[in-house]
Amino acid sequence: MCGIAGFISSSHRDDERLRAVGNGMADALAHRGPDGAGVWTAAAQGVALGHRRLSVLDLSEAGSQPMTSASGRFTIVYNGEIYSSPQMRAALPDVVFRGASDTETLLEAIEAWGLDMALKQSVGMFAFALWDSREGTLHLVRDRLGIKPLYYGWVGDDFVFGSELKALLRHPDWCGQIDRDAVAAQLEFSYIPAPRSIYEGVYKLMPGTGLSVVGVPDRAGFSPWPPERGERSRLQPWSWWDARAVYAAGLRHPFSGTEADALAQLDELLHRVVRDRLVSDVPLGAFLSGGIDSSIVVALMCAAAPGAVRTFSIGFHDAAVNEAPYARAVAEHLGTRHTELYVSAARALAMVPELPQIYDEPFSDSSQIPTTLLSRMTRDQVTVALSGDGGDEVFCGYNRYDLVPRIWARTQHIPHGVRRRLAAALMSLPIRGWEAVFRHGAAVLPERLTRRAPGEVVEKLATSIGARDADTLYRALTQSWRDTRSLVPGSRPVRTPMNDPALALNTDDLVRRMMYGDLLAYLPDDILVKVDRASMSASLEARVPLLDHRLVEFAAGLPVSWLSRHGESKRPLRRVLERFVPAALIDRPKQGFAIPLGAWLRGPLREWAEDLLNPARLRREGYLEAEPISRAWRDHVDGRRDGRRRLWDVLMFQAWLDAR
Repeated sequence: MCGIAGFISSSHRDDERLRAVGNGMADALAHRGPDGAGVWTAAAQGVALGHRRLSVLDLSEAGSQPMTSASGRFTIVYNGEIYSSPQMRAALPDVVFRGASDTETLLEAIEAWGLDMALKQSVGMFAFALWDSREGTLHLVRDRLGIKPLYYGWVGDDFVFGSELKALLRHPDWCGQIDRDAVAAQLEFSYIPAPRSIYEGVYKLMPGTGLSVVGVPDRAGFSPWPPERGERSRLQPWSWWDARAVYAAGLRHPFSGTEADALAQLDELLHRVVRDRLVSDVPLGAFLSGGIDSSIVVALMCAAAPGAVRTFSIGFHDAAVNEAPYARAVAEHLGTRHTELYVSAARALAMVPELPQIYDEPFSDSSQIPTTLLSRMTRDQVTVALSGDGGDEVFCGYNRYDLVPRIWARTQHIPHGVRRRLAAALMSLPIRGWEAVFRHGAAVLPERLTRRAPGEVVEKLATSIGARDADTLYRALTQSWRDTRSLVPGSRPVRTPMNDPALALNTDDLVRRMMYGDLLAYLPDDILVKVDRASMSASLEARVPLLDHRLVEFAAGLPVSWLSRHGESKRPLRRVLERFVPAALIDRPKQGFAIPLGAWLRGPLREWAEDLLNPARLRREGYLEAEPISRAWRDHVDGRRDGRRRLWDVLMFQAWLDAR
């Protein structure tokens, strides 16, 4: 795993300057690649490609980057892992390879087959920049699911790119302007949806897409998305893997065998994708929460690895958010070399000031804190860790996939006005009152309700029953602040995969639409951002076998009723896992990777939060309306509402603004 950065200059052709700027941009990514650095330039074209290396495969100099193909035509800076490298090399019998790196495999495959074919044969996670000296063209490419990040845009008149925004900020002409629409989007979703970034004129490359840059492009009239090949121009967006096409194909041609046949095929495929990700020339382990996804990854690692697998989990002293005992039980059953770290509130809170630097732009999934702590602990022993991320999106694991259809079936016949009044009535009782209701009703309420924060449950229920239609209901459950246009004066709604009709999945299956929406937006822009930045901040490579595109394509053809039935989510994964781990160890309500954020905001984080949310400060800065934020803060502190998520959204923007 590595960090890449570079630019095409419109006015500078001096090699010394190109190298100096390229080095500075790449050095901003030293945490992504502490083992080596390099810059390649083509002074006549004003091109500089920078690289920081985390050595994982082929630790020799033969794996160093930037790397040029044997013919000299292509030069690449590459971040990722291609697990199909051995098969691709076998299909290139006439190539004399200089080393054993997957970077060289990709480079020579592009030389032999062309870029499109090489990408189709590449199984893995990656983002790279490829310079074609014959065509005078720079190609930026991102993997199918968006596991690895890539930003691009303009600094002055130069076209720039990098694995993280901090690389772009190192360009000497940087003077980024905050995008108010992106601020509003972050407050709505808790992340900034691609292709937007927090800065105007800087974008995220969409998953499964490429961007071909001919010469030095002009930003005038450029639309980063949707990616479609058009007339020959200096900037040519294009798509090479399309999630909508994958889901549409699954709907047109569903799996033709029995449920038992599907389970047998899934078992084989899971073994293959995990085995592929065990190739490493450095120590390797796995994150283990004790949930279904991480447990199945670890179980399959144990089945394939010759020695004991190293596993890592993190615990909190608050029993309501502590998964460590479950992870320990699974680890003991599988016989792993398990390490766990119990984190005090003080240690977790000490990380909060680091978050703006780690994430580069406002990002407010609060599980960023335990994920970063887990990554740092894991890096003390290994350089590569497998993770179970992606199982919920691919195999129907989120509670909302069960909750939304059930709520809608029970409420759609009630007039909308009546439902809105009922929602208001639910919200009229303070959360402390609902806590008492839930506490006294613990003996008769389902366990999945009594384990969750009552305030959050009630707010979600109120939001749900007030929705106009099922899709609005789903979006409402995934939103934080709703009326962000009034919260961020001057902002406009952003076009995202969640609201663009051009990307809508044409099916009456509500659950499939929700899964598709999460795969397109929530997964790459929240979950994978969190995992990438947290792990790479510790120079740790995180691999996500459940997001192998072959698994995604296979699951897209399975009936939803096979994935989830009678409240049992991720049924195929459970059946495979039960061959390794007793069901009793994993059958429990979905908990998530949480921290006691609500209590922290009322306690040890209160002074920090009140400073950032000071109304005079908000008015002086001019980005956010003070009154709704102050009201949300008072309601949370006084126990009238559970405002932790919305307040964390604002606090992460304010903390980022303060650090900037």
